[in-house]
Amino acid sequence: MLEIKSFGSGSSGNMYTVSDGESKIMLEAGISIKRINTALGFQTTNLAGVLLSHSHKDHSVAIKDLVRLGVDCYMSKGTANELQINHHRIKCVEAKKTFRIGTFTILPFEVEHDTDTPFGYLIKSDNGSKLLFATDTYFIRYKFVGLNYLMLECNYCQSVLDANNKSGRLPKGLRQRIMKSHFSLENVLDFLRSNDLSCLQEIWLLHLSDSNSDEQLIRDEVAKVTGKMIHIP
Repeated sequence: MLEIKSFGSGSSGNMYTVSDGESKIMLEAGISIKRINTALGFQTTNLAGVLLSHSHKDHSVAIKDLVRLGVDCYMSKGTANELQINHHRIKCVEAKKTFRIGTFTILPFEVEHDTDTPFGYLIKSDNGSKLLFATDTYFIRYKFVGLNYLMLECNYCQSVLDANNKSGRLPKGLRQRIMKSHFSLENVLDFLRSNDLSCLQEIWLLHLSDSNSDEQLIRDEVAKVTGKMIHIP
């Protein structure tokens, strides 16, 4: 069993924790170090490590503060280069090569975003629980089996995006960028249909756009496909 908590999800900042009762890891560092300290009860030393998906500030703004506090932060070399950070607490990892953080075995995999080498992560606890984390991507090329927890971006609904574009509220260029860098409800549903959900317990839908999504529509459509517990932080 895993305990998942969200302390920020969206363009204003992303940060989550995952604990298996033995080790606690942090996913993303996109909120201020002050907010992180408050979220963790000023116990950053209890973190086994931080996983970073990519370099955009809403996912990485507190990384330099965290390494100064002695927290190991794991990311791709491309992400570290874009952040222009060189510190012994920065741990560069490679796609499809597993590594350990506390009682977790982590497998990074490539996702599709407008940054250098963004990653999603397959996370397995020694207690057997398996979690998939993927955000800020318009496509996931891999299939997964035996997932118990799914943390997946659902940034926009195509119908809402198109309506905003047609009304002039959303410029065409921005519409195209969103479609080439974020996961839509339609992509989420396709992903769910094409993967093994037989062991799935919880779905966390992340990074909903304030203006281009419809939370109730998202919740209803995902529930139809999965019948699983849905969290939208």
